[in-house]
Amino acid sequence: MSSPKHRISLLSLVMITVVSVDSIRNLPAAAKFGEILIPFYILGAIFFLIPTALISAELAATFRTSAGIYTWVKAAYGERVGLMAIWLQWIENVIWYPTILSFVVGALAYAISPASLQNPHAIASAITGVFWLLTLINLRGIETSAWFSTFCSIAGLIIPMLLIIYLGIEWVWSGKPLAIQLSFGGLIPNMNNNQMWVSLTAIMLSFSGVEIATVHANDVENPQRVFPTALAYASLIIISTLILGSLSIALVIPESEINLITGILQAFEIFFAAYHLQWCLPFIAITLAIGATGGVSNWIIAPTKGLYFAAADGNLPAIYAKQNRYDAPVTLLLAQAIIVTIIASIFVLIPDVNQSYWLLTVIATQLYMLMYLIMFFSYLKIKKQNRGSGYFTVPGGQFGAYLVAILGMIGCSVTLYVSFVPPESIFTAQSAWYSATLAGVLVVLACPPLLFFRRGSALDNRHSHTGDTD
Repeated sequence: MSSPKHRISLLSLVMITVVSVDSIRNLPAAAKFGEILIPFYILGAIFFLIPTALISAELAATFRTSAGIYTWVKAAYGERVGLMAIWLQWIENVIWYPTILSFVVGALAYAISPASLQNPHAIASAITGVFWLLTLINLRGIETSAWFSTFCSIAGLIIPMLLIIYLGIEWVWSGKPLAIQLSFGGLIPNMNNNQMWVSLTAIMLSFSGVEIATVHANDVENPQRVFPTALAYASLIIISTLILGSLSIALVIPESEINLITGILQAFEIFFAAYHLQWCLPFIAITLAIGATGGVSNWIIAPTKGLYFAAADGNLPAIYAKQNRYDAPVTLLLAQAIIVTIIASIFVLIPDVNQSYWLLTVIATQLYMLMYLIMFFSYLKIKKQNRGSGYFTVPGGQFGAYLVAILGMIGCSVTLYVSFVPPESIFTAQSAWYSATLAGVLVVLACPPLLFFRRGSALDNRHSHTGDTD
């Protein structure tokens, strides 16, 4: 097999990985759990981030295609399980879009018209409008959407993330009052406290998405050495920024007052007021909105492309395999926008924005954890078949491969389990409907591929009968 063109340096690979995973909008959800988030971010990296990155890098090096998770699972278990995997990745993102867009809307409203945050109809309408605009951008093709996403990610992630970390460190260094008590004892998890484990839901979602960046493992010189090194640097940056950013919010806002949508701006407002920099708030709000918008644009096309490949294989109705002149999967993008429009209505049905935001976050996390479990099992089957390209493999041979896969499976399974526990800080009563609602939604959202499987079986049988009579 000929070597690919080497276009990406170690530094570039580190930054691509960081930008693909790091997200400032998840900080308020983690900040609600105070100092206990520190050990859980570390555990999340060991039991999820690092295994996911290593395994998806090897799979990307083995199957050099833009179809991603669909191709990997298809190689192990066939087209129909591959469809289930890419469906879970796609529908997870569809559920996730309203949460991050609520952050975009909240950031702009916080600086321009804070009163509008109390109007659920305004929030739902703004989410819908922004998503349709981004859909139109992505219908213009990958070149346009890639340029837009890169600009937004740099402008809206790096600057505000570094700034809030600096302000948090300065706040502690100057001896100002803290909303939490930083102590060594507080860093030791209480394994019997269910509420503590709930924090894993937000933390694991913060680490999701690294499989998108690992396709670039094919584009570096000496990937067997460079990629683990890049992963080590990227993981250190991601963990450090997420921990310090979340703590910066927790330090200045009491847990009960943290708003999951605007918590980051609440913190900036307190910091700026203390240092007489209130005039900076509108500019920070705009950069946050730009960064989150770029994140959505970056993800709109990637899973949709994977679902398009499943449609092209005949696993979806033919209309979903339609592309426009820019090679964008037009039917899938439009269908996605319609579903997001419907989902955005949750902010009207459940006017408490913290509850709406958390429910969507949990559902997205559950769907993603199921997809990753399928990916880990597929990886082990592919390893047993000795189908690796040898271009990049998980360090440690077979032992290393099984170790990281098992660690990843444990992390996903524990996260799925605790995701059914309602956080008392958001749902003040242990609502009986919480777990039942989540289980019902999870089943409903996982069912469509099963319906397509039955349709595919019927078509296969019809074709076989036709072949017998010809």
